[in-house]
Amino acid sequence: MSSIHPKLLIVEDDPGLQAQLKWAYEDFDVLVAGDRQTAIALLRAEEPPVVTLDLGLPPDPDGVSEGFAILDEIMALKPDTKVIVASGHGARESALRAIQRGAYDFYAKPIDIDALGLIVRRALHVWKLEQENRLLAERAPEDHRVLGRLITAAPEMVKVARTIERVANTNVSVMLLGASGTGKELLARGLHDASSRARGAFVAINCAAIPENLLESELFGHEKGAFTGAVKTTEGKIEQASGGTLFLDEVGDIPLQLQVKLLRFLQERTIERIGGRRSIEVDTRIVCATHQNLDAMIADGRFREDLYYRLAEIVVRIPGLADRPGDAVLLARAFLARFSAEMNPAIKGFAADALAAIDGWGWPGNVRELENRLKRAVIMADGKLVTAADLDLAEPGAAEDQTLNLKSAREATDRRMIRHALARSDGNITNTARLLGISRPTLYDLLKQYDLQH
Repeated sequence: MSSIHPKLLIVEDDPGLQAQLKWAYEDFDVLVAGDRQTAIALLRAEEPPVVTLDLGLPPDPDGVSEGFAILDEIMALKPDTKVIVASGHGARESALRAIQRGAYDFYAKPIDIDALGLIVRRALHVWKLEQENRLLAERAPEDHRVLGRLITAAPEMVKVARTIERVANTNVSVMLLGASGTGKELLARGLHDASSRARGAFVAINCAAIPENLLESELFGHEKGAFTGAVKTTEGKIEQASGGTLFLDEVGDIPLQLQVKLLRFLQERTIERIGGRRSIEVDTRIVCATHQNLDAMIADGRFREDLYYRLAEIVVRIPGLADRPGDAVLLARAFLARFSAEMNPAIKGFAADALAAIDGWGWPGNVRELENRLKRAVIMADGKLVTAADLDLAEPGAAEDQTLNLKSAREATDRRMIRHALARSDGNITNTARLLGISRPTLYDLLKQYDLQH
């Protein structure tokens, strides 16, 4: 029968001190080890959240080598364990080495049971907070996925996803309009995966990243000998995507001469490779995206109007991250889980100031900016919690958009704050109400009044 008390592993070779410590922690399920083998076996079997570790253990009872070997092994096996190191050997030097190698805290001998008890209970409290944060980080992305990959709880973005789902199984061309970094390629992939073409290839090309003189060959392919360097026949992206989907990112950067050839393909569904003499039938669906104002480009003669109407049979406008209340926190948790697993497993979650900063930042670079800041923070963070300083984010500003309609302003503020609080608490009503400083019944009334999902 398992204990209801939290587990505490005491690694100490003095039998008298073992008994004294075990007696002092009646509110813990105390495990005792006198050597490395026993300690590691108990760590693997019982997974105690807190360990007190005497550095002076046999076969080096007068030194610290064995204790540090145990510390290193604990950090390798269970890096979230809170290890409190105790030693009388060169206390200051040992303390610095222990903290650098992952120990939670250090206590110099002789041991004061009451003082050490405070450190142990504080360590357990921090461990519990980190575990809650980790569970939220793992659960939040799955709870809020749409289109298989897209993480959102914002009604504005859910509406976008539902539109894409509705048009996925048609053959209409789709134009995605939105600022850089809003996730246009992710949405295009979601459309492909939700369509009957999902078994075909999804081919993406950034039209702005390829020089004009190479873009035609990239799209339409070329025959061997068509130009200098064409040493073999090569299929273009349109042909590679036959039976699937071609995503043309930054379609506004296609030069006018090439726009004519792309229009001909959309009308006839055939292509000719550069240097080729035969028409090739191609069954490719086109999805395109741009952050540019195509209406202005059409007016200036830089983009063909007939091509626009061929490409934009359905237009989907993607809101920026700042217009998706609560999504920044959800996405940040997903990025943190991914990047910490890949690059820094010691990172266990966000500090409170980081969540506040993420929630309050304007995100001019949208999701791409958030992703880049999280990646850098995970690499550079010194502690186990990512802070606002690690993210290089200023305190959220207090300035708000102004309106002369007080009722509308109040409602807009209520909606925004409720969405933010729901995201911060991962949809937990009790925690959301606590964050907002209101009762649960009041929160339920507001959710119903503003038609907000939770």
